[in-house]
Amino acid sequence: MEVSDLMEPTVIVYSSHNRCNYIHNDWIVQRALRGNRQILFLPMSNGLVGDDEYDRQMYSWGTFRWFFDFYWQYGLKAFPFFWNSGLTRDDVDKLMHFLWASEVVILGGGDPWLGIERYRSLGARFYNEPDCFERILKERQERGLLTAGFSAGVDQLCEYVHSSTDHTFQNPRAFGLARNIIAASHFEHGREGMLAECAHLHGDCLVFGLPNDSGLSISQGRLPSGNFYQMIQFLLDTSWSRPEDQWHIKTRHGVKIHHIYPDGRHWAFSGGDVLVRLHNEDYTYQEAFIVPPHSPIRDYWSQHLTQFASIDHILKTH
Repeated sequence: MEVSDLMEPTVIVYSSHNRCNYIHNDWIVQRALRGNRQILFLPMSNGLVGDDEYDRQMYSWGTFRWFFDFYWQYGLKAFPFFWNSGLTRDDVDKLMHFLWASEVVILGGGDPWLGIERYRSLGARFYNEPDCFERILKERQERGLLTAGFSAGVDQLCEYVHSSTDHTFQNPRAFGLARNIIAASHFEHGREGMLAECAHLHGDCLVFGLPNDSGLSISQGRLPSGNFYQMIQFLLDTSWSRPEDQWHIKTRHGVKIHHIYPDGRHWAFSGGDVLVRLHNEDYTYQEAFIVPPHSPIRDYWSQHLTQFASIDHILKTH
């Protein structure tokens, strides 16, 4: 078995119209079933409907619950935690316990900035630690557990919220589990300019456009050499086949995961492609390689072919 086969992802960021089976079954549910079978779903980025704090959160959970209900017979325990203005210390203690313990956590859709503000305010209010939520997410990552971000959750798990190019924010950084990555969900043709602006503004990050239904599966860590690695696997899901939804499922129309370099160059990633990034502690050394499933490996920066035979070959020589 290759070294790369042992590196399970700790972050998945993805965009979907509904509960496409390849991403939700193969990458999320099956991962939970291999562990303690718990999936914590957080719809806390959804705003109010009038004075109703639960309407949008319950709707968001309902769009996932029907899918997860099928797996109760296999022991899956999927459950939500709803935000409300009257949460107590006991409530938030339970949230932080579930956040720490669940095999999979999903940050759901809504307004990414509203969710970040709520997560940070809970830490500040109850523990005098605004970064408590982020700290536990990163401790999950160190322990090898999986955190997934859907829609607004994509922004929250990346280095920056992609809309930070459009507004002036005091703190544009997100939680950064997907280190030095920015991803825009629900991407479609016509939004390339937004990606290019993001790539120009945040030259330290890789910028991706995720069409429905697609995602990035990310593992990262340190190699025996002391260098850090990050492996990004590109997920394209065409399993959702309801005829009335076909317009929304851009991957079924051949749309790939779009990427813009800081210098404006463009690349489109297919399902099964892998991007391997390598760097040292202070980023004075950086390399990256594009690894298609059935084609030669390319240097990311020059796009020229290399002599590397596999991901394992890359990791062992760095």
